[in-house]
Order: sequence, then structure tokens, then C-alpha cells
Amino acid sequence: MDLEFHQLDRRYEALRTTSRERDSRVLASLARDGQQLPVVVVAGSDTGGYVLVDGYKRVRGLQQLGHDLVRATCWDLPEQEALLLGRLMRSGESESALEQAWLLRELQERFALSLEELARRFGRSPSWVSRRLGLGRELPDAIQLLVRQGKLGPHAAMKHLLPLARANRAGAVALARAIAPLEPSTRQTALLVAAYARTDERGRAELLKHPAALLRATEPSEPTADPVRQLKRDISALSGIARRATTQIENGVTRQMLPREHGQLRRAAAGARGDVELFVTALGKDETHAG
Repeated sequence: MDLEFHQLDRRYEALRTTSRERDSRVLASLARDGQQLPVVVVAGSDTGGYVLVDGYKRVRGLQQLGHDLVRATCWDLPEQEALLLGRLMRSGESESALEQAWLLRELQERFALSLEELARRFGRSPSWVSRRLGLGRELPDAIQLLVRQGKLGPHAAMKHLLPLARANRAGAVALARAIAPLEPSTRQTALLVAAYARTDERGRAELLKHPAALLRATEPSEPTADPVRQLKRDISALSGIARRATTQIENGVTRQMLPREHGQLRRAAAGARGDVELFVTALGKDETHAG
């Protein structure tokens, strides 16, 4: 069925982090091929409309492209069951501890599910559910909002900003807001948090004003060009990229692709294989000459 955007209740949009990269990829696919898969909704018992369960990126993309309607399929399920089933459908996507905490808290507060019931539904222990809920309570809401907006990484927030928040909640929030425009990596977040923790009040004030300056000062300088070391790094990078791509495929990323994208991926993989074979051949010839 086709629905107008005003008919969609997007109450669960805050349960997933946004990513400009993922949104851009979906937007490009929609612009090129149109909407290939329907979004998932359930009938809203309290609104008269439809509650959007899965397909938030598609809805955002269609709105950006100026569409008036979104194609949807309506599940004949209770809302909480639809949420859990939607999570299983996204099993190929990586899910952060924070996103797990947000969903658990929503299920607990909106549907009054007990720890034991949540543990059964997630295939985990009650203590695991309790720890996840605790993470969501400990990390300040202001930092969680920045994670939802894609300005801070979930892993960086949990590993580095959460310990700071336990010791200095206001300071962690101030630092998170100061560094969010930089969209720092996990390593950069660790550097900034460590610098904030070890400096005095004057240094902290300066860091909050100019976090990018500290990153520029602490970024490692480029080593002296050494072709042997560079070749070793290139081979190591090649191996690492291949392992990472294999893990993504095993996690089900390719199941999210359209048939046309599958074809493009296969052609790109064939080209990469040819490049690697040329490299191995060249290395074998070089070893023969050296001998």
C-alpha cells in the first residue's frame, strides 16, 4: 500500500544512530532505481495512523527527493513483536551497545516487559539486560543525542566519554559538545578525553574552545619516505582490507544490496582479483631475479 508521510508515526527513529554515509548510499539508490523495498509499518492503536517499524533511511531519502508517497507493507503483529522482528531482520547490520540499550529501555518502559522477558526475547541473561540498561542510564542524554545524530561514534562514547561522565558528568557533556562538530574517530576521542582529564581548569577551557588545535598538535608526523617500509605497509593494508570486506559479507551486508549493486560488486571484485594476481606475479618474478 502507498502512504503519505503524515500518516507515519516515527516514534522509534531515535532507537538507531544516523549516518551521513549510510543515508547518502540509500539516497543514491532511491534516486537511481526508485523505492525497491517497502517500509514496514504496524497499525497505530493510539494514533489512527501507522507506526514505522523499519525503513527510516528510506523515508528520509524519499522526502529529500520530494516524493509524496512511500510504499509500505503492514504487519499484523503487536507493536512490540514487530519491533523485535524488525531487529532480527537487521541482523546483518552492526548494532552498538547503545542501540541495544535504547531498544531495551523502549520495550521496558512502553510495554512493561520484565528483565526476564527481555532476556528471553534477546537470547541473553537478565544480568546482560540489566548491564545494557545501566549503560543507557549512565551516559548523559546530551551525549546520547550526539551519538544518535552521528556526530560521535557509539564505541567512542561508551569506551571513553562514559568513564569521564562517571567522574565528571558536566565536563563530559561539555567536551562532547565541543568535539562533536569535528566528528572525531575513536582514537581522536580517546586523545581528547585523556587530554581533558589530565589538564587543569585553564587547560580544559582552552581545549573546549579549540579541540581541533590539540588534534593537529598530537597527530603523528609523516615518517621519512622509505620504499621498503611503504611496501610492507601497503601489503598489510591490502590484507586488512580484504579481511574487513570478508567480515562484512559474512555479516550479511550484501543481503541489503539491490541486484544491480550485486553486479557492480562482482565486477569490482573481479578487477581487484586481477590487480592482486598481477602483484603476486610481479613479486614471484622479482624473487626469481634476486635468486
